[in-house]
Amino acid sequence: MTTESNTNDTRSTLNLPDTPFPMRGDLPKREPGWVKEWNEGGLYKRLRDARHGAPLFVLHDGPPYANGKLHIGHALNKVLKDMIVKSKQLSGFDAQYIPGWDCHGLPIENAIEKLHGRKLSRDAMQAKSRAFATEQIGQQREDFKRLGVLGDWERPYRTMDPANEAGQLRAFKRVVERGFVYRGLKPVYWCFDCGSSLAEFEIEYADKQSDTLDVAFETDDGARLAQAFGLAALPAGKSAFAVIWTTTAWTIPANQALNAHPELSYALVETPMGCLVLAETLVEACLQRFGLEGQVLATVAGKALGGLNFRHPLFDADAGYRRLSPVFLAEYVSDSDGTGIVHSSPAYGVDDFNSCIANGISYDQILNPVQGNGTYAADWPLFGGQHIWKAIPEVLAALKGAGRLMATKTITHSYPHCWRHKTPVIYRAAAQWFVRMDEGEGVFTTDKAGKTLRQLALEAIDHTAFYPENGKARLRDMIANRPDWCISRQRSWGVPVPFFLHKDSGELHPRTLAIMDQAADIVEAGGIEAWSRVTVEDILGAEDAPHYTKSTDILEVWFDSGSTFQHVLRGSHLNAYDRPPFHSEGPEADLYLEGHDQHRGWFHSSLLLGCALYDRAPYKGLLTHGFATDGQGRKMSKSLGNTVEPQSVTSKLGAEIVRLWVASTDYSGDLNIDDKILARVVDGYRRIRNTLRFLMANTSDFDAATDLVPVEQMLEIDRYALARASQLQADILAHFDAYEFHPVVSKLQVYCSEDLGAFYLDVLKDRLYTTAPKSLARRSAQTALWHITNAMLRWMAPFLSFTAEEAWAIFAPGKTTGSIFTETFWPLSTPDEALLAKWGRIREIRDVVNKDIEAVRTAGQVGASLQATLVITVGGDDAALLRSLGTDLKYVTITSAVEVVEGEALSVTVTPSTATKCERCWHYADDVGSHAGHAGLCGRCVSNLHGAGETRTVA
Repeated sequence: MTTESNTNDTRSTLNLPDTPFPMRGDLPKREPGWVKEWNEGGLYKRLRDARHGAPLFVLHDGPPYANGKLHIGHALNKVLKDMIVKSKQLSGFDAQYIPGWDCHGLPIENAIEKLHGRKLSRDAMQAKSRAFATEQIGQQREDFKRLGVLGDWERPYRTMDPANEAGQLRAFKRVVERGFVYRGLKPVYWCFDCGSSLAEFEIEYADKQSDTLDVAFETDDGARLAQAFGLAALPAGKSAFAVIWTTTAWTIPANQALNAHPELSYALVETPMGCLVLAETLVEACLQRFGLEGQVLATVAGKALGGLNFRHPLFDADAGYRRLSPVFLAEYVSDSDGTGIVHSSPAYGVDDFNSCIANGISYDQILNPVQGNGTYAADWPLFGGQHIWKAIPEVLAALKGAGRLMATKTITHSYPHCWRHKTPVIYRAAAQWFVRMDEGEGVFTTDKAGKTLRQLALEAIDHTAFYPENGKARLRDMIANRPDWCISRQRSWGVPVPFFLHKDSGELHPRTLAIMDQAADIVEAGGIEAWSRVTVEDILGAEDAPHYTKSTDILEVWFDSGSTFQHVLRGSHLNAYDRPPFHSEGPEADLYLEGHDQHRGWFHSSLLLGCALYDRAPYKGLLTHGFATDGQGRKMSKSLGNTVEPQSVTSKLGAEIVRLWVASTDYSGDLNIDDKILARVVDGYRRIRNTLRFLMANTSDFDAATDLVPVEQMLEIDRYALARASQLQADILAHFDAYEFHPVVSKLQVYCSEDLGAFYLDVLKDRLYTTAPKSLARRSAQTALWHITNAMLRWMAPFLSFTAEEAWAIFAPGKTTGSIFTETFWPLSTPDEALLAKWGRIREIRDVVNKDIEAVRTAGQVGASLQATLVITVGGDDAALLRSLGTDLKYVTITSAVEVVEGEALSVTVTPSTATKCERCWHYADDVGSHAGHAGLCGRCVSNLHGAGETRTVA
């Protein structure tokens, strides 16, 4: 018989939850252990084994530069990739991820020059660059692993690996064969800090201060000018001037022509300083700017001015400028601002260059005094040896001294800058190798493409999926309007342009295609360094060697990264991808993912090379994300002190918090991060972890092999909980398929707090704790929780990877694979819509009930809700709904007694119970103490402990 003393010891009779899964994650201390276990245990290989033969999913990694420690943008990018790969893995795909690094190019050369100076030999630069990149990769790789990113870290791809360098050369050869490559003298973006040309993708725009200037070019034949305007002569004693307006004073010394629009109307305006030729619509504004008064003598269409000659504005200042500037007719001239006449220095502007070439100026006649370092040639008159930016005041002074400076003003305007150095760039004519976008002849064409590269690329865009969709218009606009791609650079650390040019004609050696194959073989055996050591005689032989020069150019780095699909997916890592080689059925990569700036970078160059090689893009889909910014949306910078280092967050809060921040933020825009935002992320993490802990604690004594209750035998509320989980899973998997994560996190948090915490688990506690341990009522609840835990661990695993893995080791210790990532999403039955609708309405009524109970409780009339008895007045349909729950309705409302009354509108009457509180279940019941030997217990608890147990049907 139970004594009075141990009757009071009721806590030990409850099924209290227990789990080794701790409430505190202690993430900074525990996560490194998981990283170590994943690496030492070969988890990535185990994942591949688990999916052998499954459909393949390939996210091809856009290689970060092997230069500098990781910043929060790197973390954002790699975590987002990792979440997608893991979600695909859990969806049943063989989701492979080969991480890569971009190893050549200027950023690494700059780092070496800072460490060792600028006078290194080519061999020394290459050796030090390779060593530096190797060291940087080692550091970055450990940081990526620490973030929980799973991949083939033991065998990443590196663009500096000899096999990849050789693969790039073979891809280059194919682009040549298809007729896309040519050599030309053209103005290209030039960075003085880089000492090299830049591609369109390497340019960004920023504000710059410039001096505007209006400059007068005196006519060389006044009679001819007068005749062009239909005048017998110019006014007596007057000379005449064509006036130009520019923001690039440094280009004036290289002027070679003037441009006028053939259809614009031009006026000859008499002023005190002489007659001025100006666009008719701009006369008033120009005279005001010049501080002059004047009258229009005559007007003519611009075509009448074609062929007239004007003198360089410094014609009389130095004999070196005694040359004439002819007027050419050009459609690009406008009268929207300036003077309607454009001065032309063909070496420093694309339109100017095209106009001069079209009008008969030959390549060797083009003046190009600005050197690669930004200085005028030493022997250039007046300004020799000066840097162009510093020479601008000297140019203005010389023009003013010559009486040719009409006006000047300082303005701030948008101007192209180097993407890397953030310094202003110029257009500068240089002999370069180009990939042609439109019709034209290439060098050594043997298999000409049927369409232009622009046509192929635009068609490929139409067959590409974009996430978000607005990326399509952005990339299309860039391709539609981009110039030819300058692919050569004048640097040392990169894949060589393996060409030999005739010293007199400039023509390529006739064996160029065979030489390219030879170069690829040499590089594959010994890296680019081996090609650097090759002499002209080694390749061409003694007879041809004296007549040819070996090119020292390298392929620009966007060619490196843009061609990785070719020599990684089809070359160095081909055996990692168990699928047919690249063929007509479609692209090799399912997805490319980078920041939205890569529309003009990696996405762009990869698209062009995919089309140049195979007439299509190398990807099925493009996903872009925004940049990491501070809490106010400002770009991070050291000067502002608003940077957030992933290493710091990881060491203080855990990588899991970085991952959850990425997952919970809409990546289609910029992603704000600061301490306050991270604190909210931590709160969200705790909510999920605590829910997970409750689920695991209450299934700790549940063995699915023996205790699982068939769905048809489960209590109704448990079947509803599974239907709700199934409904949520359908939403979550749809989001994963669309590469969306922030809605998943939001819905998961709402599910934990509202569906589970505020409703189902709240209702369930009484049944879990007070019914017999092996009763149908308890096992039914545990069955639901077991299914929900199985599903929830998989939902969260892509982003809360460490937590899911930690919980999985406890929840499913018998699994031989030992990792959640070898699993697939949990198979839940199709949602029961009728059950969802029924319980949706019950929950609405329950919310009203809870508010009324809370009001009475706040007034001090009842304590806990179990002290309350209810009378719920509802309409007929709702009354039938509530009555269908029988006596289990009180468990749904968590009260001790409920009466349902039919009425017009929903109302609730709350009164304190007059019954006695059971010291075990805390319900108020009239039969408490009425059972011999169990003075403090109600009949329900006595039955659950010592009898047949209570019967539950609904809740």
